[in-house]
Amino acid sequence: MPKGGRKGGHKGRVRQYTSPEEIDAQIKAEHEKALEAELEEGSGGATEDPTKEKKDHSSDESDEDDEFKKRKGVEGLIDIENPNRAAQASKKVTQLDLEGPKELSRREREEIEKQKAKERYMKMHLAGKTDQAKADLARLAIIRKQREEAAKKKEEEKKIKDPTGAAAKGMQSMSLNK
Repeated sequence: MPKGGRKGGHKGRVRQYTSPEEIDAQIKAEHEKALEAELEEGSGGATEDPTKEKKDHSSDESDEDDEFKKRKGVEGLIDIENPNRAAQASKKVTQLDLEGPKELSRREREEIEKQKAKERYMKMHLAGKTDQAKADLARLAIIRKQREEAAKKKEEEKKIKDPTGAAAKGMQSMSLNK
């Protein structure tokens, strides 16, 4: 049972959408009504030809449309200016001061310091002066010694197993090369 004891709610109803053509027609109708109201106020019952007025007014229409689009609501009647909104003044290229020392923000300064510190560390690391570099070099030296010992053991085992077999293989390969 739905909350509130009612049967059915507002959520199941079919939605009705207005097509863009209908919206455009409504806007045009409102605009025409506004123009007719202005004509009636402006003419004041004069006996001039109303078609001439409409033709003259149609040239002014584009100016009014621009103003109407720029100002919405009460702004068309009253000049409203937000004192908190800072006006952005554009500077010319000749007015820009490129040669003077540029003041960096805190984030930019920290980013530059971070990059410099990283470069310093990498130079010291490549020179082998950091703790990590020393540990890496020691580990590499141990690995080299182990590999050298393993290679020596393999050679000794080969010599012990087949002292004559290696020589025979060498002779056989020489005879094939003729």
